[in-house]
Amino acid sequence: MPKQISRRKSDSQNQEPIPGCLYLVATPIGNLGDISERARKILANCHLLACEDTRKTRRLLSHLGISVKTTALHNFNEASRAGQIADLLEAGQIVGLVSDAGTPAISDPGFRVVRECRKRGLTVTPIPGPSAVPAALCASGLPSDGYLFTGFLPPKKSARKRFFERYKDFEYTLVLFESTHRITKFLDDLIEVMGPERTICVAREMTKIHESFHTGPAEEVQKQVLAKSLKGEFVVLIAKSGFTL
Repeated sequence: MPKQISRRKSDSQNQEPIPGCLYLVATPIGNLGDISERARKILANCHLLACEDTRKTRRLLSHLGISVKTTALHNFNEASRAGQIADLLEAGQIVGLVSDAGTPAISDPGFRVVRECRKRGLTVTPIPGPSAVPAALCASGLPSDGYLFTGFLPPKKSARKRFFERYKDFEYTLVLFESTHRITKFLDDLIEVMGPERTICVAREMTKIHESFHTGPAEEVQKQVLAKSLKGEFVVLIAKSGFTL
């Protein structure tokens, strides 16, 4: 019996890409060394790779020494491309799906394609790997027993403030993305609604050279963030009311 279990594990580790399968491949959020061996193998064996931005993905593929056909799949064409990709899968093609960084379909394109595949009973397999959400959460120092991820908030001030009002007393940690262009206004609105003493963490440029984490009362964190470069990708985590380090 132990030998059979061992053999099955080995077979699983050496499994070749399956024809007619959609692979959701997580790619590095910054440090290219975070790509997994399994992800490399899948990317190298795809008949087609659907990319949020083909230029960015080709740079990754070039680094990995992989040559594969790519096609654009982004928020503006995903609805129309979903059926086309599903058709390729039904024809036995191996298709990979990647976002610019991290795990596809998590606040990135991919949901509509996966939904279409599920409707048709096609095989969809995730290739786990980098994701900004768990990376920020585990290193933040904020409670991780439960959390709500909401991606990017609407760009309008009124909508942001309504969100903060709605979740002011939420019982778990909130995890959000924010851009370099709106992080200042985001923090202003957060402090106005949730208060200057609310415990938060702002993570920037994770896994990259200028990675930074600032955790503490919102007003202090805001000063620390604004004292440095605002370039890059931000993840903001908001602890439940009353939590302190």
